[in-house]
Amino acid sequence: MKKFQLNKLDSAAHSLCKDKEEAQQKTVELQRELYDLLYLMFAHNRYSLLIILQGIDSSGKDGAVRHLFSAANPQGIKVFSFKQPTAEESRHDFLWRCHQHTPESGLTAIFNRSYYEEVTTTMVHPELLEAQHLPESIIKSRDFFQRRYERINEFELLLSEKGTIVLKFFLHISKKEQKRRLQERLTNRSKNWKFSAADIKERAYWDAHRRAFEKMLGATHTKVAPWHVIPADNKWYRDYLLSKTIVDKLKALKMQFPKPQLKP
Repeated sequence: MKKFQLNKLDSAAHSLCKDKEEAQQKTVELQRELYDLLYLMFAHNRYSLLIILQGIDSSGKDGAVRHLFSAANPQGIKVFSFKQPTAEESRHDFLWRCHQHTPESGLTAIFNRSYYEEVTTTMVHPELLEAQHLPESIIKSRDFFQRRYERINEFELLLSEKGTIVLKFFLHISKKEQKRRLQERLTNRSKNWKFSAADIKERAYWDAHRRAFEKMLGATHTKVAPWHVIPADNKWYRDYLLSKTIVDKLKALKMQFPKPQLKP
């Protein structure tokens, strides 16, 4: 198990780019490459891509989605945002609502939040588990979250054995940067709609969320689906590193366009 200590990772780091201008120039080229690689993946039709975005409130998940979506053909990519489970979703196992949206061969799916809420948010707020109608013997077991980590790892292994590339990104921002972004939502009229009083309330649980994230990252960082912690205080570096990581992974697959079928 890899140990993650988020408070020791610089959320404003940009070690691969000297400044914003360089990052943005590189990102433009990476987006062109990404578009071509996703097109190639569709034609190759042996792999699919699942991108999972996790992070605390205001960490930039929506912005990351917009960035990645702009580098793909809309016909080949879908985005799913997993907020509070519906009554129907709560009556199924905790992976059910996400499993049905995983990408088919050749296609890409982006999960804005995911089943990882079930081992982070529910750890900070265990009262949320009451809506899941779990047997008391299960919900009170000491290894409850450990068993969920194991089910997640098995699930991602299952996806990988179908040819789904699972790329998991944790968007890492500082508490100071989160405060700045929340304040901007109040002062910038174009962002007022994003503001929620619940976000302010949740800041009181910052340390609890950090501990839950660290446990989750360590327990579900696997060979087939490793975590990539993205320094996300600077949006321009976040976008660059997301693009670079995805492009590098897709290039490594050595995909090829299929040969034409000459016989009827």
